[in-house]
Amino acid sequence: MKTRLKLKISTGKQEFCAKWDDLNERLLVEITSNPQKGQANKEILKELKKLFETETKLISGFKSKEKIVEVNASKEEVFNKIKQN
Repeated sequence: MKTRLKLKISTGKQEFCAKWDDLNERLLVEITSNPQKGQANKEILKELKKLFETETKLISGFKSKEKIVEVNASKEEVFNKIKQN
């Protein structure tokens, strides 16, 4: 089962952080990298893979602050991990 999530990215922060935005139904993600040469996308995928403990793939928004990722887990598993974070 795979789940797609909308992301809103903030770059240049002190540490990685991911929290759910109920109002806009998306994951707000703060990363330390700046959007240069794909570094931000690499950090996002690495940290989300660690958070969800499964494969995570970038589907769209490669050069945008709004992205869509696909997580190799059910929606229930994904939201449980977000709540634990």
